[in-house]
Amino acid sequence: MSHIVTVQDAVTAFADWIEPTDAELDAIECEMPVILADVELLDAQIVTLDRTPTELNARRIRRARRRALAARVALVNRTAGMTLPGGAA
Repeated sequence: MSHIVTVQDAVTAFADWIEPTDAELDAIECEMPVILADVELLDAQIVTLDRTPTELNARRIRRARRRALAARVALVNRTAGMTLPGGAA
């Protein structure tokens, strides 16, 4: 019995569509403040996983949560007037 082996990965490994487009990179850059704020919030939460949170930890989490929410609001306000490509609603 001979096995059938796929070569799709070898054929498509260097396809142009695998790399992000300029529009996708611009979208990532636009969302970067939200991403960084979420990372900061996760860092603050990770610190308290294996111990009882102190008042300082609680304040750090509250500040990080406020920054994350503010970054999301700023992103929504910034992108509210933009139209989506492809005619999506």
